[in-house]
Amino acid sequence: MQDIRRYSCPYCGELAEALLDLSVEEQEYIEDCPVCCRPIRFVLHNDGQHWQLDLYREDD
Repeated sequence: MQDIRRYSCPYCGELAEALLDLSVEEQEYIEDCPVCCRPIRFVLHNDGQHWQLDLYREDD
């Protein structure tokens, strides 16, 4: 199962979209912001019913 989630870049604040794979319970990966090109760490938690996306700067 996949979902598209809008987020604000933790560096430049611009809105962007991420395609999330909700079939995995927990995942962590890095994607560059499509506007400022800085690395964002995505952490996705999924308990089967609810999921949460947390974003972190490289220095967090």
